[in-house]
Amino acid sequence: MVCGGFACSKNCLCALNLLYTLVSLLLIGIAAWGIGFGLISSLRVVGVVIAVGIFLFLIALVGLIGAVKHHQVLLFFYMIILLLVFIVQFSVSCACLALNEEQQGQLLEVGWNNTASARDDIQRNLNCCGFRSFNANETCLASCMKSGHPCSTCAPIIGKYAGEVLRFVGGIGLFFSFTEILGVWLTYRYRNQKDPRANPSAFL
Repeated sequence: MVCGGFACSKNCLCALNLLYTLVSLLLIGIAAWGIGFGLISSLRVVGVVIAVGIFLFLIALVGLIGAVKHHQVLLFFYMIILLLVFIVQFSVSCACLALNEEQQGQLLEVGWNNTASARDDIQRNLNCCGFRSFNANETCLASCMKSGHPCSTCAPIIGKYAGEVLRFVGGIGLFFSFTEILGVWLTYRYRNQKDPRANPSAFL
């Protein structure tokens, strides 16, 4: 059967949703691994990653059930949700790729000032204290502080990796945003195809 047929559309949609399921489980697993090994102590960061993973898993589950059963209502809601996710993810990915160094620095400083637990993780893992400056009265978990050696500030160290991380995140986001628009197109086509094994009068 050609790939434009009912069976091929169904199989492609199922495969796409299985990919989303694996990605969602990977996100949840990474968050659990990070907090389990003490790499991340920020419950806010872990909570966001797990929430994204659960949301993606639920979307994939709706799409998978709709594809297997050729359920018109589930496929319609899946298509609408996937389109909205595509718009948001495509916008965020483009913003990550478009940020210059000055904007990256401002964004990092805002994040630094608003996440105390993530700030402690960064200082401990990168062995630095403070963002652009450090007050001796502040708490710093870096090993250099405990050993009495002079500590460098975190802004230059984070800045080395910020551009690469944002480009990586933006690239991955763009890749998955195009798979989402592919999913919208497949779902639209699949909804309007007739199951050759079904009763012709049952097609909506």
